[in-house]
Amino acid sequence: MQSQNPMIADFVKLMNGAAGTFAGMTREAQQSARERIKETVGGLDFVSREEFDAVKAMAAKAREENEVLAARLDALEAKAK
Repeated sequence: MQSQNPMIADFVKLMNGAAGTFAGMTREAQQSARERIKETVGGLDFVSREEFDAVKAMAAKAREENEVLAARLDALEAKAK
């Protein structure tokens, strides 16, 4: 059943327009927030997981080589005494 009252019809149109405007404002605010986050995070100097893992592996290898060289040095110093 539809109301014949033009005042109610105008009010319903107004509310529908306001709801559409509010939804548009919400989408625009979300998009703006996403862009700001992208700008902020994009300016930071992050490394990828692959780069991190590669450097971690290099550090582990260097540490192992350092331990081997330290043992050789200790052996040479003991021999020299």
